[in-house]
Amino acid sequence: MSVKSFEKLEKSMVALTVEVSADDFEAAVEKAYRKQRGSIRIPGFRPGKAPRKMIENMYGVGVFYEEAVNIALPDAYAGAVKEQELDVVGYPQVELLEVGKEGFSFKATVAVYPEVTLGQYKGLEAPRAEVKVMAADVNARLKEMAERNGRLVSVERKVKKGDVANIDFEGFLEGVPFDGGKGDSFDLEIGSGSFVPGFEDQVIGMEIGEERDINITFPEDYHADLAGKSVVFHVKVNSVKVKEVPALDDEFAKDVSEFDTLAELKKDVKAKLIAEREEAGRRAFEDILMQKVADGIQADIPDAMIEEQARRFVENLRMQIQSQGIPFDQYMKMTNMDEEKLLEEAHTPAVNQVRMDLAIAAIAKAENIEVSDEDVEAEFARMADQYGMDVENVKKYMDAAVIREQVGRSKAVAVVADSGVAVKPEPPKEEAPAGDTKEEAPAGDTKEEAPAGDTKEEAPADGE
Repeated sequence: MSVKSFEKLEKSMVALTVEVSADDFEAAVEKAYRKQRGSIRIPGFRPGKAPRKMIENMYGVGVFYEEAVNIALPDAYAGAVKEQELDVVGYPQVELLEVGKEGFSFKATVAVYPEVTLGQYKGLEAPRAEVKVMAADVNARLKEMAERNGRLVSVERKVKKGDVANIDFEGFLEGVPFDGGKGDSFDLEIGSGSFVPGFEDQVIGMEIGEERDINITFPEDYHADLAGKSVVFHVKVNSVKVKEVPALDDEFAKDVSEFDTLAELKKDVKAKLIAEREEAGRRAFEDILMQKVADGIQADIPDAMIEEQARRFVENLRMQIQSQGIPFDQYMKMTNMDEEKLLEEAHTPAVNQVRMDLAIAAIAKAENIEVSDEDVEAEFARMADQYGMDVENVKKYMDAAVIREQVGRSKAVAVVADSGVAVKPEPPKEEAPAGDTKEEAPAGDTKEEAPAGDTKEEAPADGE
């Protein structure tokens, strides 16, 4: 194998012209003969026993050339890529130029990893809000906890909005039951919007044991079989339940936490809210900075990289949908999508992701970032602690190479974030009502309005 020419093209594409010598081609032809001789019939010879010369005399000297090229070309291409020290992306387009007893030549056009020029990546500015936790925030979290710990209690009355009605139902289209339209002993929260619009409203007022026909018209954007169709659901109410939410007191704190008093629980809730918001703020700060870095790189990105990333997004969506027990083809019908549309929608985020990946790799190179085995082990230990698992079990589920890449990315992002400058976010602009000619408040005036009914600025540290 020898590379006769190397040409750089647009969009980080290159063209290689490669020649395979007569000796190498002859070895490939011999392999092709041994592979194919069993399927070639020659009078006077048992299958697979005819000499190569005999077959070539009968069918032509080039009878094995096509298969020989298929055998020799991959190794020749790989050798050319290695010789030229190319970091290729995707598969090449191959054009066979010449083939004969003296060997063969081909032209391979392939995308290569682009050269990346970093813009500014240190000392960038991004907004980062001061973390505050109001008393109302703590109370809202406590109410969520109370809702989660509520229990359903049966009541003997008609169905009201907010109740959980246990129902049997069956849907009919023009008097015929349709697939997916039947359920028995189904708990339906009235007002949740879980069912087709109009269904839950018509269950309101039904008594326990009552049966009723409900008329429904499916939305036009529903999946094709029922879109816009009028159907009848026969519904029976089996029971009615209401959720009893526990009172926010010391007994509640004992039931849902390790604390003995509500005041202690409030302190803990506040601390966790602060930690959550600080983490969210840090991530948002990093995201804005890294987006600036990605936008600032200069790179002639090959289409193959973007197309591959778009396909990866679609494949991730496929796995996510199927993990929910929904066949992907059914999802595609319900959303009126096809793979071409999905790839088209994935194009813009794919471009952004590729630019981000290129930026992170360029930072790692510029900063000589390395990931040691100790770094990988530390990340395994952190994950084990996070998920409450044994380290060795974590290693069974997570590939060390993936962890190494993640740690390297985190180090690159840290270079940008640690040097980033946090600035105060601009206050949201409020549009003046029609006819209001008041001047806008000065840019420096960022006084916040107290939440309705709450005049405390912040939840006290003691949670009271």
